[in-house]
Amino acid sequence: MVDGSLPPCHICRHMSTTARTTILLDADLLERLGRFATRARTTKTAVVAAALEAYLADHEAATEVAFLAVGQSAYGRLSLDGRRIAGREAGRRPGSGR
Repeated sequence: MVDGSLPPCHICRHMSTTARTTILLDADLLERLGRFATRARTTKTAVVAAALEAYLADHEAATEVAFLAVGQSAYGRLSLDGRRIAGREAGRRPGSGR
């Protein structure tokens, strides 16, 4: 779904470089796209770009924040455990299954 707060063409203004590609769509979907772009007074390209931005934002994996702790604790093991956890987390690679 395209964000209704700004017209889809706002995305094209922010693109520093563009590249041309071809997409294959069902005839009905292409017709709906054309009607929507006309009603929104924008281009099909802008609507497709906005839809892709929204889709990718919803489906991209979130970056995990590594464990980090700084401070003093009355529990002596806490800093050692923190170092062990930080070392384990730092060695983890995406998709490694660990």
